[in-house]
Amino acid sequence: MVGGPVSDLAVMLAGMAPVLDTREWRFVLVEGEPPADAFAVIREDEGTTAIIAEDGGEFARITLMVHSALDGVGLTAAVSGALAGAGIACNIVAGFHHDHLFVPWDRRDEALERLQRLAQTG
Repeated sequence: MVGGPVSDLAVMLAGMAPVLDTREWRFVLVEGEPPADAFAVIREDEGTTAIIAEDGGEFARITLMVHSALDGVGLTAAVSGALAGAGIACNIVAGFHHDHLFVPWDRRDEALERLQRLAQTG
């Protein structure tokens, strides 16, 4: 990305460009090695969680296309606050380049609309 990661909140919000993935996602506890095609693997003291694409999954994934800096302040709060205001649960996984939001499958379109509105209004 030209210019590198963005840390200014107004610029992060304006550049979110949220994209809804068409696949259904599920959080699963795994024994042994996680699936090679897992989107993310989180190892905790209590067990290992993998996020996998699976028909019948209960979550949709929305990717914020802005390359937000890992030390940027406020994007997670603004995004989760906008969704919480509508009663939409949101689990956020940050990657090096993008943030990925996992929202209830049946509320995915509403979540995308709210995020698009937030990007336009800041």
